[in-house]
Amino acid sequence: MATNTEILEKFTIDMKLHGLSDSTQQQYMRSAKRLLEHTQKDAEELTQKDARDYILYLLENTELSAKTLNVHTSGIRFFYAVTLDRMLNYLQFPRFKVRRELPDILTREEIRAMLDNCENIKHKSFLMLAYGSGLRVSEIAALRTKDIDSDMMRIFVEKGKGGKSRYTLLSHECLKILRGYWKIYRPQHPDGWLFLGRFKTNHITKYGIEKAVERDLKRTGIDKNVSLHTLRHSFATHLLEDGVDLFKIKELLGHANLNTTAVYIHVAYLTPDIVSPADRLPL
Repeated sequence: MATNTEILEKFTIDMKLHGLSDSTQQQYMRSAKRLLEHTQKDAEELTQKDARDYILYLLENTELSAKTLNVHTSGIRFFYAVTLDRMLNYLQFPRFKVRRELPDILTREEIRAMLDNCENIKHKSFLMLAYGSGLRVSEIAALRTKDIDSDMMRIFVEKGKGGKSRYTLLSHECLKILRGYWKIYRPQHPDGWLFLGRFKTNHITKYGIEKAVERDLKRTGIDKNVSLHTLRHSFATHLLEDGVDLFKIKELLGHANLNTTAVYIHVAYLTPDIVSPADRLPL
């Protein structure tokens, strides 16, 4: 009988062979380890009931969101079906309904004020890449110098979320800021990372970027739940308000499904020329 350590090593290989992203691998591994810890069993002795009892335990004894619970369920399904070669009855593991909340969106004036109040050009590069190009934080962290195409005014995103590569916009203002950043920092790395981490041995981490701009995001006193991802939301919303086709926005954002992009229809100001029928009632 294989040990739990050996099973988890196989689990890692299985996830890599299936092309799961690093983030998904980490989340699934966390789910498998927590299942084993909860059951106190050898992996090869796990039953379908063990998995169901564990998900029920999470539902009743934690405050995890429906989205996080679904990640745990997906991780355990993969662990059983692929690594343990033990197919689960998926009907016994329903997905929890995720409430779709509309994202906070910054106005163009708020974003302008945020950029004007950001004095660190490296931090300003992060802000501009999120707003001007719609990049995720992880995508900003993994940028290479060669990904910035100033001739075509576009940015290449290599293996973004879901392993999908794409091109997105490079604004002239963003290019100007990036060139200013380059002149000051001159990042040098064999892999060509644009933004280096603290010890310059690898690229900056997602956490490092979020902590770096935390103060910049709050400095303008904007009374909204603002993160760097809010600038990505604002990028999509402002493009929609400017008349850009929803499908094109989907491609720029790297969404797998148009329904994900469609949420911006609900937050964009798309009705300036539409007159309410109430204003056309006869006097």
